[in-house]
Amino acid sequence: MEILRDVLVILHFIGLASLLGGFLVQMSAFRTKSAVINPAILHGALTQLVTGLLLVVLAEMRDGEVNHMKIGIKLFIVIVIYVLALVNRKKKPVSPAVLGTIGLLTLTNIVIAVVVPGMV
Repeated sequence: MEILRDVLVILHFIGLASLLGGFLVQMSAFRTKSAVINPAILHGALTQLVTGLLLVVLAEMRDGEVNHMKIGIKLFIVIVIYVLALVNRKKKPVSPAVLGTIGLLTLTNIVIAVVVPGMV
């Protein structure tokens, strides 16, 4: 079980890197009004969603201490990010407000993961 958990944590971090990296790449396109929802944002959000849920399932199976409020808030945020990316993926250019919201929500999710105690 420990190996599976470790693999899921690594995949979760890869999803985070993809999501945040995709956003950071598009920040330079704000000035030229050519920003898009790149596949990194969409796939990163989906990876975060799936691996996060699987990590919670593993923690519950092991009788781990899970902060359900923290997990619920993080789940809501990543669903909003994924829906925003899905709805706006074909729009060219994407509104800076949409990309800004995705970036802000991503950073909020990181802060919640690090600061709020709960699942390790």
